[in-house]
Amino acid sequence: MNKNQPLAKSAQSVQEALAKKGLDCKVIVLSDSTRTANDAAAAIGCEVGQIVKSLIFKTVETHKPVLILVSGPNRVDEKVIELLLGEKIVKADADYTREVTGFAIGGIPPVGHKQTIHNILIDQDLLKFEEIWAAAGTPHAVFNLQSKELAVLTAGKVISIMGGDSYVI
Repeated sequence: MNKNQPLAKSAQSVQEALAKKGLDCKVIVLSDSTRTANDAAAAIGCEVGQIVKSLIFKTVETHKPVLILVSGPNRVDEKVIELLLGEKIVKADADYTREVTGFAIGGIPPVGHKQTIHNILIDQDLLKFEEIWAAAGTPHAVFNLQSKELAVLTAGKVISIMGGDSYVI
């Protein structure tokens, strides 16, 4: 880890968003890519489950953004999300993602987006870890926080993203 590299403009904007939320998290720049959860875990030296994947979907009928914060190894069951939202969703393309968040895929943070995202869902598996790591605006920038802070930081709902009997926690 190289913690002393200057922050790119997008990573600096994430640092400022964290400060505005009252969190004392420090965005760091890594020499290795954090574009995938496996890459991030290897670069940081943590478990893949501690990596927060920020995935952008959009609702099919109303075209509203949905941010799903997923534990590294997990996959989203889109049917579960559709049941919760009452509307079909599709994975957002790169242009829509940048338009809504201001960030490119591979560096989307859970905060500091260009537009306010009202539908934010958090994978309950992230809460199994005390400390988690999230992208901070670029494929090389990350920050860590306590998992219990994620719901407060994002105003998101903690759910089971992979189905089961109970979806919302």
